[in-house]
Amino acid sequence: MPSTTFRTPGRRLAASAAATALAVAPALLATAGIAHATGGHGGRSSAVVLRTDLNVSLLNKTVNVPLTATLNEVQAPASAEKTALTVKLDGVDRGRPFNVLRADVATAKATVDDHKAEGYSNLAHAKVHIPGLPLLSLIEVGQVTSKAVCETGKRPVAESNVLGGVTVLGKKVTLSAGGTTEVKVPGVGEVRLDLSKTHTTSRTAAASALELKVSVNPLKLNVAEVEGTVTLAGATCETPEAAPAQKPPAKPADDVKPQGGAAEPIAKPAAKADLAETGGNSMTPYIAGGAIVLLVAGGGAVAVARRGRS
Repeated sequence: MPSTTFRTPGRRLAASAAATALAVAPALLATAGIAHATGGHGGRSSAVVLRTDLNVSLLNKTVNVPLTATLNEVQAPASAEKTALTVKLDGVDRGRPFNVLRADVATAKATVDDHKAEGYSNLAHAKVHIPGLPLLSLIEVGQVTSKAVCETGKRPVAESNVLGGVTVLGKKVTLSAGGTTEVKVPGVGEVRLDLSKTHTTSRTAAASALELKVSVNPLKLNVAEVEGTVTLAGATCETPEAAPAQKPPAKPADDVKPQGGAAEPIAKPAAKADLAETGGNSMTPYIAGGAIVLLVAGGGAVAVARRGRS
């Protein structure tokens, strides 16, 4: 009797816990199956208006001063605009600063998103100076631009343009597309110019409008030699990787209700199915138990009566 009384609530609790676990499990699996990375990754871009990598030797030949400077060098996502770059070198012109670049426009932009990376630089009406040549420009340009575009699913593109006239060490020059132009000035030195250098791979692109290889002997302002490179209007990019496809959330089973819903009763074992066939129900054990008690009580009464007769 007591075992029957406590078994029924225990079965109900077990059924409720099982149904709850079945309802929660599909929800957790569905959450784990969603890809949270919705955008591409690995995309990069950069842009620079001016970059110098020069070695400045002083007249006494005891000191070599590196001139490594950049103007508006940015990496995505960023932009910059500055039309003058002033540099100060110890031992050159008694330590006074000088302008490496002056321009009307000097802009560098770099952008990147899930599908495209792009670098862009623009330089207009610009003059570049190097130590030892205070009055003579290394180069003057009307306008130079470079662009590098890397878009997912497309081949990267790199392009650069030199618009307007170009003057090197005071001489107007005609640049040859894709070739090298040499400018020599007696008593000053020589400059080699590479026009519109571009390079692309399956995922990257790089462009520079002008690259100058400099070798001059100004012999002024305590400067004996200046050698190195100067780059105008550079841009690079790297294609973002394609975003992985999102996995659809797992659908919960049709026979399981969402968490918090009423739990379905668990079906009774097949071994007790004969109760339904004979019309039995949950009260059957109690009725049977009561019958047994009455039978025992009746047997006891009969035994007492027989003893009384004796």
